[in-house]
Amino acid sequence: MALTKVSKELFNTDTVFAVDSIGGKYGSSSSPISIAVTVGTKTAAHPYNGDGSSNAYFLDGIEAPALQLNGADNVTSDSGYYYRFDQSDSTNSSHPLRFYLDADKTTAYTTGVTTNGTPGSAGAYTQIDVDEDTPSILYYQCSSHEYMGNYALVPASNVINHTEALISMPTATTTLVGTDTTDTLTNKTLTTPTVTTPVVNAGLQLKNGATSAGFIEFFEDSDNGTNKVTLIGPASTADVTITLPDSADTLVGKATTDTLTNKTLTTPVINAGAQLKNGATSAGFLEFFEDSDNGTNKVTLIGPASTADITLTLPSSDGDSGQFLQTDGNGVLSFASAGGAYNSWLVKTSAYTALAGDQIIVNSASAVTITLPASASAGNTVIVKATGGGTVTIGRNSQNINSTAADATLFSGNAVQLVYVDGTIGFLEI
Repeated sequence: MALTKVSKELFNTDTVFAVDSIGGKYGSSSSPISIAVTVGTKTAAHPYNGDGSSNAYFLDGIEAPALQLNGADNVTSDSGYYYRFDQSDSTNSSHPLRFYLDADKTTAYTTGVTTNGTPGSAGAYTQIDVDEDTPSILYYQCSSHEYMGNYALVPASNVINHTEALISMPTATTTLVGTDTTDTLTNKTLTTPTVTTPVVNAGLQLKNGATSAGFIEFFEDSDNGTNKVTLIGPASTADVTITLPDSADTLVGKATTDTLTNKTLTTPVINAGAQLKNGATSAGFLEFFEDSDNGTNKVTLIGPASTADITLTLPSSDGDSGQFLQTDGNGVLSFASAGGAYNSWLVKTSAYTALAGDQIIVNSASAVTITLPASASAGNTVIVKATGGGTVTIGRNSQNINSTAADATLFSGNAVQLVYVDGTIGFLEI
């Protein structure tokens, strides 16, 4: 086949020659388009005159022409165009023709390229299968000498290449973006990218794989080291949204030691204990506000200035109407009734644990147990009057009664006054 000159000027002033495909004809694998290759002395018409070898390739008698190699876009089948560069002429000896991604032969192109025999011998050739995946520009050069050939354009290519770079063209109508242009990217997957100060509109999805969650890494200053903080998406049963603060701040972790300022905790659960601290000139405090629909008044409990720690233990019951809190001298609080040495008379119909100073009337037809105070001090008094017909048991509550480690019995109609003496006598009947 002869080379056909086309009316298109590309790449400076080179005339591009299309290898014959007139009438839809193309070279198949069994009957490729054949181009006769010879080697002669380079002339001034050579695009690389003065560079590299003094020899040049002549294709069908034309010195180092720029070529146009058609691809599979003009073919009804999926096969490409096959071009055979026949090097059987003896002038090809020691001049193997090969294809490269650059004129300097930095990167060889071998996809779809086959060779046969020894250049300069019968049957020797280099053949290339050109389709839409062939780079848009190739260079045919001698593998043993420099700058003997020229370039070959592949107009049907989906792959743009420059020197050693290959760019696959999109398979749908779209707009390409540049390195320094302002563009909007849609439905893109970035694998280990390095992006400098990107602007992401709407949202950003960080995905990983089937066995690991999406993550984002925040590295410290490079002049400090290579440590990083990694945020990882948790395994969850539903979408989770975390809203960041709207001002400069530092986030805290659930297991870190931090100071929280101006925080409102709704029904918090505090395990073990809570410390209420203030500052150098004011004590810790706790404020109890009234209902917001009533007003903004509050009751404040303030820690006093003290020379030692103080512990107050609250009662285990809610007490009776008119009673007040009293201490046993060791910080244990209990409810007591007002009224001199004795509390006001109490009427009980069921079991009750007495407080120091209680005066109790048991009015029940059934048996009732009145238990003495657990922690008594010398002089503490309890009076019990049984009425109503039921027997009253005086529970000693781990203390002696009349020097005996046993409960006492009070029958209906009787009364007893018990005074605590010490650990040996316990409560003494008066």
